[in-house]
Amino acid sequence: MDFKKIDKNFFKENAETSGEVETLKATDKRLSLRGIFYDEDKKTFLRMDSKAADSVSVGLSFLNNNTAGGRLRFSTDSDFFGLKMKRNYFYHLTHMTVLGAGGFILLEEKESGYEQVAAIMPDKEDFYSIDFSTALKGKRIRNYILFFPLYAAADEFEISLKKGSFIGSGKSYKDILPIVYYGSSITQGGCATKPDNSYQSIIFKENNVDYINLGFSGNAKGEENMANYLSLLKCSLMVIDYDYNAPNAQHLKNTHYNLYKKIRDKNPYLPIIIISAPNYLPENTEKRERKKIIKDTYKAAKKSGDKNVYFIDGETFFGKKNREIYTVDNCHPNDLGFMKMAKKIGKVINNILKI
Repeated sequence: MDFKKIDKNFFKENAETSGEVETLKATDKRLSLRGIFYDEDKKTFLRMDSKAADSVSVGLSFLNNNTAGGRLRFSTDSDFFGLKMKRNYFYHLTHMTVLGAGGFILLEEKESGYEQVAAIMPDKEDFYSIDFSTALKGKRIRNYILFFPLYAAADEFEISLKKGSFIGSGKSYKDILPIVYYGSSITQGGCATKPDNSYQSIIFKENNVDYINLGFSGNAKGEENMANYLSLLKCSLMVIDYDYNAPNAQHLKNTHYNLYKKIRDKNPYLPIIIISAPNYLPENTEKRERKKIIKDTYKAAKKSGDKNVYFIDGETFFGKKNREIYTVDNCHPNDLGFMKMAKKIGKVINNILKI
């Protein structure tokens, strides 16, 4: 039986517009693209310099075109919105929604907060392209933000608005440098049900500070070349959150302080937040050892006189009771888990940046 006949609310037909439409690339100067950039040589959107990514590892280079953290802000009085996308890569995780991994979320930005306009996802029979349209309220200029997929590429991408409508860059970001997050699959956004539910996105929707998501699923290991790259980034604050990807405690010990030190040497006054794993279990000997290694980095930094380094204990994110509620697989947070993380991490960030 056709499921549409059972519950039509799970399906949304594409909208039609009266009149012509104007097509825009994400790189159109009238729009505001953040968190990702289009690489002309690779013909895809990337999160970090491709040569730097290639120098770190094959796995990290492979994940570089996952558009986690990508955002497109725009303003318009159009009563129509269309999106077309094609890609060569989509990672279909069995424990993550297609929307979170490979879809887009369109929100209207209001004075009072956000209103979801559309959840834009691939067809169940074709994960490699999207052809979507929906009606907008129009009538006056409104601000919108489009969140890109967490675990997929977007090689060919364009939006369309009603021809002759106003097109602007949307709501402005706070006038400070972006926050950089470096870490693992949890940092990348696994397993948020939709792109704007990663913990960085939730923090951003509260403080409006630009950010760059350098979470690389299974491939954030504190490598020397990655440490060098991070140390050269211009940012207002950096979050180091890669505990989970270190192959073992010894590897974490060999890389963690070195990563911090590389960043600190190049950026004497940069606030650095160091985070331990949220799925910490007291009875797990290696987890305890990993947490100690991370705290030792923090203690050594403080002992050396560093007044701009901060430690967040991941064990505190989910409390002591009903911890199983906050993750999908006892590792990756669900939306509730990400909200818990965002509240703790966001509070520290906002206090540091005084916003």
